[in-house]
Amino acid sequence: MTARPPASTLPSHRLSVAPMMDWTDRHDRYFLRLISKRTRLYTEMVTTGAILYGDKPRHLDFSQEEHPLALQLGGSDPAQLAECVRIAEQWGYDEVNLNVGCPSDRVQNGMFGACLMAKPDLVARCVEAMRGATRLPVTVKHRLGIDDLDSYELLTHFVRTVSGAGCDTFIVHARKAFLQGLSPKENREIPPLRYEWVRQLKTDFPHLTLSLNGGVKSLAEARAHLEWADGVMIGREAYQNPYMLALADSVIFGETAPAPTRRQVVESLQPYVEELLARGEYLSRVTRHILGLFAGLPGARGWRRVLSERANKPGAGLEVLRDALAQVPAHVLDAPATPPPSAAVPGPRSEGISDGVQAQPATLAQEALEPSAQHRA
Repeated sequence: MTARPPASTLPSHRLSVAPMMDWTDRHDRYFLRLISKRTRLYTEMVTTGAILYGDKPRHLDFSQEEHPLALQLGGSDPAQLAECVRIAEQWGYDEVNLNVGCPSDRVQNGMFGACLMAKPDLVARCVEAMRGATRLPVTVKHRLGIDDLDSYELLTHFVRTVSGAGCDTFIVHARKAFLQGLSPKENREIPPLRYEWVRQLKTDFPHLTLSLNGGVKSLAEARAHLEWADGVMIGREAYQNPYMLALADSVIFGETAPAPTRRQVVESLQPYVEELLARGEYLSRVTRHILGLFAGLPGARGWRRVLSERANKPGAGLEVLRDALAQVPAHVLDAPATPPPSAAVPGPRSEGISDGVQAQPATLAQEALEPSAQHRA
């Protein structure tokens, strides 16, 4: 095992939270930043049309505390994408990511998202135009394939073509996508995970920066994948159980500062909430993102109940947040973050790449194997 570099040299893409529609808005990102200072955050996907012809501040504004922050774009017109990248740089983003992974019907009708996997030459032209318009890193998030276009050979052709246009960083969702017959939710769950394909990509393209996305539910799993991947992107688990990120700065990035307790996270959030309320916005704009802070712990049900029942009412203020906090025992509020169990690093598959063969999950401690059980509390 290679010695870990000093914390200050570890790039933020080592761990990131996936762009998730209706979830990773600016309020959620601010909240997550209170838990982890180093994890890279992504916006929800924003279409080129929304930026060019819509309300730019509504779609693009963010708090400075959110850095490092990437803007994910949806589009397929090179000229429009180039203009959006220029705007993103002016707005102060740290990265621009092109969505080539979303399989929803609405996205397909706009000719962007996962359907672009079938058009690697077009994606390459988009990337070339984007890179020519900015000094920011331009990255691509994509699937392993779509429908019947799902061989490893086609995947390598896609990566080779797009990287030839200047993209050196790919975030790979380790599943194919079905453009018809499955909902976006089903496309995140039904197609089998093929981690071995992503690992083989790293072997075949060692000069590229490759991040793994899909099915990662703990820091232990992330740390295991980082034995071979350049980065790991976590999706739903980071939203539904956000405190899982509390030790990310130390476990993934080597920082020495202590992780905040859950009480400290809520207290640090209160000034932000006060500013939001002063602008006349509803408390629920923030509180809907923090329901999972105590997932699986005593008091979690009461915390969720108070916020769900009262935060969306006119005039709801900080007293609702304080009343919700009072539902949680002090020993839970002040408990330090618990180090994740170790995980076995998935070994190489002796049979190599095989279509239709699902990657075997890493062997983990039982606590890391079943993180979703916490959400039944």
